[in-house]
Parts: sequence; structure tokens; C-alpha cells
Amino acid sequence: MIQEFKKFIARGNVIDLAVAVIIGAAFGKIVNSLVEGVILPPLGLVLGKVDFSSLFYTLDRSHGLPGSLVEARAKGIPVLAYGAFINDVVNFVIIAAVVFLLVRMVNRIEHRKEMAPPPPATKECPYCLSAIPVKATRCAHCTSNLPGVG
Repeated sequence: MIQEFKKFIARGNVIDLAVAVIIGAAFGKIVNSLVEGVILPPLGLVLGKVDFSSLFYTLDRSHGLPGSLVEARAKGIPVLAYGAFINDVVNFVIIAAVVFLLVRMVNRIEHRKEMAPPPPATKECPYCLSAIPVKATRCAHCTSNLPGVG
């Protein structure tokens, strides 16, 4: 079983997947920083100085209304922290858009590679009209010296 596990781990796909997960986690942190530090503050300002991360709804009002999400959590008051959900949705949309653009770009590059015609491997002998290799200096069929070749 250990040998089979070593063989499984040594396969290229597993290593590629591990690298993708690590890079994805780092990318997620960058996007999270972008959303919380750059995108949501101006959006909150436009919407009336709202800090999305602190938006919540108190489920149990018997303890009184807490002044902040931090206070509600410290007192153990059950709340719906929908502001964090808004942040996560924005993060997801940005990550999905970036992944879409990356996949689209890679697909275009791959499509261009497929569409480019391969260079010709043969040319026509001007004397006997036979197909000969492009690098040929003499025709294999009529043995003529080809013009324009050093």
C-alpha cells in the first residue's frame, strides 16, 4: 500500500494540483485584501459610510441591542453577520472573474497554436515538378541543381 501511495504522489497531476491549491490560497488572500481594503471602502462610502464587515442583524433581542458585531459576539448574542457574507460574495465574484479571464486567455493562446499552419516540409522542383524536401539543393528525381540554393 505504501508503494502504491508513493506512485500516486509521484504522478504529475497530483503535484500540479498541490501547486494549484497553494497558489490559489495565496491568490485568495490577495483578492481578500483587494476587496476589503480597496473595493468595499469606496462602495461603503457611496452607500452611506457603510462598513460591510460589521453589518449584522440581532436574532435575540432579549439581551438588548448590541452596538457592534464585536460586542454582540462578546456577549454571546446570536446574530446574522450578513456583512461578512457580502464580503465573501464580492471575493468570490472577483476570483471567478479572474479565473474566467485566465482560462479565456489560455484558451485563446492554445487556439492560436492550433490555428497556425505548420511550415511546409516540401517544395516543388522547378524542372520536373516533383515534391522534394525544402532543404534540398538537388532534386532527387531529375538530379537537377536547384536555383537559388547556395
